[in-house]
Amino acid sequence: MSVPAAPAGYKSGFVGIIGRTNVGKSTLMNQLVGQKIAITSPVSQTTRNRLRGILTTDAAQIIFVDTPGIHKPHHELGKVLVQNARAAIQSVDVVLFVVDGSVESGGGDRYIIEILSNCKVPVILGMNKLDEQPEDSVLIDRTYEQIVNPEWPVVKFSALTGEGVEPLQQLLIEHLEVGPYYYPPDLVTDQPERFIMGELIREQILLLTREEVPHSVAIAIDIVQEEAKITRILATIHVERDSQKGILIGKSGSMLKSIGSAAREQIQKLIEGKVYLELFVKVQPKWRQSRTRLAELGYRVEE
Repeated sequence: MSVPAAPAGYKSGFVGIIGRTNVGKSTLMNQLVGQKIAITSPVSQTTRNRLRGILTTDAAQIIFVDTPGIHKPHHELGKVLVQNARAAIQSVDVVLFVVDGSVESGGGDRYIIEILSNCKVPVILGMNKLDEQPEDSVLIDRTYEQIVNPEWPVVKFSALTGEGVEPLQQLLIEHLEVGPYYYPPDLVTDQPERFIMGELIREQILLLTREEVPHSVAIAIDIVQEEAKITRILATIHVERDSQKGILIGKSGSMLKSIGSAAREQIQKLIEGKVYLELFVKVQPKWRQSRTRLAELGYRVEE
């Protein structure tokens, strides 16, 4: 991986995107890098792995670290996710604390602010969902003013529409130091294609299945075979119970077919070519409670 030398005065650094679940962190990162690299869904705790998105401009290279939503964990997987999100705070140059600016602040926001109170790097408060804010947002703004550090800069934006994202980007660059290219300028993520493929499959499961399935799902990409005109992918969907396997397969395999078809369309956009996707469903009882199983499926505690 050849990385060119940065011009004089060039800025670079790592920005940790922190916040509660479902405030739009992944949508924001996709908007900033200009490409879909993180999956999104209405289901909370969609992001599991610490995913890096890379934005390279003429003035700076910003590496965004999208983290799992910080929440009170209820199982071993939840503990790993929150531990990794907290570790990210200690390893970045700037923290972007994203909140849902369309509603008043809550206990989850106060919990994160408490974590950030000992933060040694600059913190920016990003109020997302500007497109959903009421015309008079004074009361909402006031609930955040009462709990956040008054020294934190505040910026409002909509990760969905892109409104206000450019001023946010400029503010982030202002808080970075002069530095090198960490990655080649044409790279938008440090994750391998296999990881993104698995996430695109999981996204369709989150969107298409009912409440009791999503959090019990993990994806393993077993085979990626690149041929002249098509890429063949075999993947296994791991669930915890037979009933979940039944839901994912559906009547006469209809649900699995829908998931596969939608995921294939997304993967074809990723690799810019035709894809054959075959999915299997396997029951792994209580995989979210086992550190060994979690590690096998790619969920490790990050340093």
